Amino acid sequence: MNRKGFTLIELLIVVVIIGILAAIAIPKFANTKEKAYLASMKSDLRNLVTAEEAYFADSVKYSATIGAGGVTFTQSTGNTLPAIAKTADGWTANITNVNTTKTCSIYIGSTALAPANKEGEPKCQ
Repeated sequence: MNRKGFTLIELLIVVVIIGILAAIAIPKFANTKEKAYLASMKSDLRNLVTAEEAYFADSVKYSATIGAGGVTFTQSTGNTLPAIAKTADGWTANITNVNTTKTCSIYIGSTALAPANKEGEPKCQ
């Protein structure tokens, strides 16, 4: 008999190979989404530094308020409004994203965060 087509064993082997490749690829995509959320939060913090420095140039002081009477700033979609705390000679800010449990922080001036990360550089944990 001269039949054309694939045997059941050949089809099962292909299905198993596709399953193994999918099991490897899915966690890689999940990690990529997490990196995108962190990059979005870091970008927002860098934009907040620019807004705070513009406010400082006008008022010779930093602001802990976003919006009316404070800095002009809009966060990215999914990010919470940054929590800004003024210090003796600067400020700190924390931001989170609704899709991850990590928080990113930044500081300008002297603060307890100083040993943890470089001034003006966002750090996520």
